[in-house]
Amino acid sequence: MTLKMNRRTLIKTGAAGLATAMIAKPAFAAEVTLKMSNYLPPKHGFTADFMAPFAAELEERTNGAVKVELYDATSAFGKIDRQADQVKAGVIDIALGLNGIPRDRFPASSVIEMPFLVEYADAGSRALWELYKEGALGSEYDDFKVLGLFTHHGGLIHTVSTPVRKLEDLKGLRLRTPSPAVSAMLEYLGASPVGLPPSAIYENLQKGTLDGVVTTWDLVGAIKANELLKYHTDAKAYATGFHILMNQAKYDSLPDDVRVVLDDMTGDNLVAKFGGWWDKWESRGLNDAKARGNEIITIDDATRAEWAKTLEPMITSYLLSLKDLGVSDPLALYARAQELVTKFNGMHN
Repeated sequence: MTLKMNRRTLIKTGAAGLATAMIAKPAFAAEVTLKMSNYLPPKHGFTADFMAPFAAELEERTNGAVKVELYDATSAFGKIDRQADQVKAGVIDIALGLNGIPRDRFPASSVIEMPFLVEYADAGSRALWELYKEGALGSEYDDFKVLGLFTHHGGLIHTVSTPVRKLEDLKGLRLRTPSPAVSAMLEYLGASPVGLPPSAIYENLQKGTLDGVVTTWDLVGAIKANELLKYHTDAKAYATGFHILMNQAKYDSLPDDVRVVLDDMTGDNLVAKFGGWWDKWESRGLNDAKARGNEIITIDDATRAEWAKTLEPMITSYLLSLKDLGVSDPLALYARAQELVTKFNGMHN
């Protein structure tokens, strides 16, 4: 009798302990592996500050049920113009890509890239994400599960030998462009936009086939372009939009408990982090330029407003051209983007 009682007690105690363990540590389904890519080097913040910690957190929060394999510019999955296509095809499960490459892939989203609209990554990212949530971007992301959209801080004009102190200084310069919107701005001002992946910028600056680059402090620091660049015009001239997309079928195939974790780690919660990350990423390139003694030309708010006014015809023309790409009312979309950026700027300040 005592032996039976002890066994019953042991069984009950073990069952209670197992139940407690299951409550404390939810049981997840069989292991899932997700492939996640971006187009910049492995030391860049996209991998170092976002993807690697994201992968670790997802694995931890699913008790090891989800593993994430990371790919960057050094891999076969790291081509800048293939990020969204790889996700759509299912060869990559999650990718971070640039909205403007390939050209015209996400035309409605390009309204956030209009000159002198975005100053801060936090406001730009929240505004772009809000446009998506409102359905204002139409059907351009219908092939994907969208995990987040974001922008960088207002970008600069970096040059090798010609300082840009006024808009007229841009005439004749060959400048690497990150997007169709920036290309339209440069052409309107008499410059020649050149489309190149980040990996090709340094070589072309060195050979003299580029006079400069329109980009962030972050990128010129990451590719060591400050070794060649001498002037940096901080006009907060533009912002570029980015996407973090997931293969919809892969997302749908995930167990419910895994989707709950992934949903909590993405969307609003993820987009809110990019302002702080860009502060960190930009500081590296800025501090490097200062250490090299490069000249930083800061455009004040009054001059920036004048430059924006000069570009109004170009902005209107660009927006109207989006109708041919399926954007039904681009002027209204841009007006809404302005409202949202202003709203989130107020929260930033």
